[in-house]
Amino acid sequence: MWVLGFGMLASACAPRRIPLPTDAGSPLGDFARVHAEVAKTCAAVRTLTAELALSGRAGGQSLRGRVVAGFERPASMRLEGVAPFGPPAFILAARGDVATLLLPRDNRVLRGARADAILGALTGAALAPADLQAILTGCVTAAPKATGGRLHQNGWASIDLADGATLYLERVGTMWEPRAARRSGWQVEYSEWQAGFPRTVRLRSDAQSVDVDLSAGLSQIETNVDLPADAWTVMVPADARALTLEALRQAGPLRGTE
Repeated sequence: MWVLGFGMLASACAPRRIPLPTDAGSPLGDFARVHAEVAKTCAAVRTLTAELALSGRAGGQSLRGRVVAGFERPASMRLEGVAPFGPPAFILAARGDVATLLLPRDNRVLRGARADAILGALTGAALAPADLQAILTGCVTAAPKATGGRLHQNGWASIDLADGATLYLERVGTMWEPRAARRSGWQVEYSEWQAGFPRTVRLRSDAQSVDVDLSAGLSQIETNVDLPADAWTVMVPADARALTLEALRQAGPLRGTE
């Protein structure tokens, strides 16, 4: 049996979902300016590195672990599962749609599958590299463009984005701050903003068929630092045994059996 470097925990009571506005709202006339202001930091991110402290549940399993993450626009990603000792629990590297997953402790490799499919099999959240970067930085989508906005009864505002997502803002002093978002199949919640980035991101599935409720605490954030080209590849041992996507998917998020 291989376990991807996460401590499996007993189920605990999860924080309640943030109640989002349900009223129709009134027009927010300067929605484009408001969105440009709240998105200016995340939209300027060319590269991102961070450490993610994960907790929550996926596929009926509770989890806790750390992942070292790196991203580069438009669609490159590297995730390494930090083990308590020894080599990484897993290394997932992607450039564009194609990714490679290496399990160093078991000397198994999955090559040539889509990045979102591998990430979905690992965590339950099937997101492409650009989408995961956008969610973690607060942009919500890879190319956010505001198409409309509303003011709501609870003092919040919502901004519609061109690809169908909705960003929800709460006023903090004289400024608006992103607090949540909806995009196809997911609700995202943000808290503890520092220097233009959220320090806690919660991702919850809206679809009943997908059981995912994950929180990521972000630390060691660095942006727009040149990253080496080989960051998006994995050095695979010549004797690594093949692992199929179907086997990984059937095993379920975070855990599998040989």
